This record gives sequence, structure tokens and C-alpha cells, in this order.
Amino acid sequence: MAKKKPFVLRLNPDLSKAVEKWAADEFRSTNGQIEWLINKALKEAGRLKKDEKKDN
Repeated sequence: MAKKKPFVLRLNPDLSKAVEKWAADEFRSTNGQIEWLINKALKEAGRLKKDEKKDN
């Protein structure tokens, strides 16, 4: 697995609560849910290289 780069993400409280609930509903951590959402959006937009798709 590729090394992950940490960074700070600031969200408004309502958005944060919504992501936390969604993550819990899908048995993921909040961090895992955000990563899944970003990965999905990048794939749908055609922004990931083939090698990057295999890592996720």
C-alpha cells in the first residue's frame, strides 16, 4: 500500500456531522469515508492514473 500523507481538513460542524454519520452507516472511519469520497470523485472525473487506481 502506498504511504499516506497527513493533512488538516477544516469542515463546518454540520458537514462534519453528516460525514461522520455516513461513515458510521457504512462501517468506515470518518477519515476512511472522506478518502473513499475523494477517490470516487477522482475516478468519475477521470483524474486518476491507472497505477493510482490499483492502490485504492
